Amino acid sequence: MHRVAAGTLCDNRDLSSTRIPAMHEFDGLLLDCRLATLAGDGHDLIEDGALAWRDGRIAFAGPRADLPSANAAERVDAGGALVTPGLVDCHTHLVFGGNRARESAMRLEGATYEAIARAGGGIASTMRATREAGEDGLLAQSLPRARALLRDGVTTVEIKSGYALDAGGELSMLRVARRIGAELGIAVRTTLLAAHALPPEFEGHADAYIDHVRDVILPATAREGLADAVDAFCERIAFSPAQTRRVFERARELGLPVKLHADQLSDLGGAALAAEFGALSADHLEWTGEDGVRAMAASGTVAVLLPGAYYALRDTRPPPIDGFRAAGVPMAVATDLNPGTSPLLSLRLAMNLACTLFRLTPQEALRGATVHAARALGLTDRGRLAPGLRADFVVWNVREPDELAYWIGGPLAREVRVEGRAVN
Repeated sequence: MHRVAAGTLCDNRDLSSTRIPAMHEFDGLLLDCRLATLAGDGHDLIEDGALAWRDGRIAFAGPRADLPSANAAERVDAGGALVTPGLVDCHTHLVFGGNRARESAMRLEGATYEAIARAGGGIASTMRATREAGEDGLLAQSLPRARALLRDGVTTVEIKSGYALDAGGELSMLRVARRIGAELGIAVRTTLLAAHALPPEFEGHADAYIDHVRDVILPATAREGLADAVDAFCERIAFSPAQTRRVFERARELGLPVKLHADQLSDLGGAALAAEFGALSADHLEWTGEDGVRAMAASGTVAVLLPGAYYALRDTRPPPIDGFRAAGVPMAVATDLNPGTSPLLSLRLAMNLACTLFRLTPQEALRGATVHAARALGLTDRGRLAPGLRADFVVWNVREPDELAYWIGGPLAREVRVEGRAVN
């Protein structure tokens, strides 16, 4: 891929059509690319495509033959490379202190996730390391993880709290998440996950901790505008459906959308509960039953598949993929990047795992990491390449969309752009 002298391209003031009525300057123009717009139901691959942007938005996305003349401040020749929307990682826990490599070794020796958690490991061990790190320490530890996702083509990432489990620490985690976005020039969506585990200060008093989340942590987060959504871990080793409901009711009062870690280890009706509250997404879902699938289909809640955790925990029960397909539930794919059960630094590898372990098609995996992942974050301005949307895109060192889920690891992203700006 190389730059050539500034050329011509017409402006699209309407931004709702690919027709360009007048001569104007554009910030950038990408030529000679195989453009996977994902604007319809498939890859929507344009063999000889062109992409133009201005003021961070796409002004043209279509066949190069349809591109009239106009001025462009920057012209880029992609040399026939594949171009897709920027990837969206819609479920991560990438802000945390320390690591849990020893616990991973324990699982390989036969210990279960629940046994490790009940022995003081799991989320509780990360809580201790996170509280000790401080805000600057958390930023220093977390930036390399975010950079790894960026280098792999991620232009929007969701980052959850949930490892401090006290008011000050949870807010600090969310502030660090926002700092990561500013530091790297990528889009970050923040999610408050204070109802992730029971901190030691509330041992044996789960309902009192839920009161604390409702009455202290949630209002403080809302006052500072630090969270774009609220999440909870609804599971027998975490919080019951009744406790989760109380968190969601308070989130609704504060005008915050919800998401849910649902049905990962058992079917407690988490998917149906999420759907009842119109959740943006329900995530994990290995044990979701038919009632949960139907409820999600009716509410439009996105199913976020997390094959990294499934792989790391050596689970054997996959989510009900056929049920989701039959019911028309959109399926997103995310890394679930976290220290304990999915230390996964590549969304492309998550796509590969979703195909290999859950039998998604490569097309489903790519749409799951773009179109449906954006929807799982409540975002309608990205995930596709179409006029008027954000100019978030990736130029890949491959030619076919299916290759993104085919190659197991390795650097494939040649150039990553956020709102037209190169960020990698």
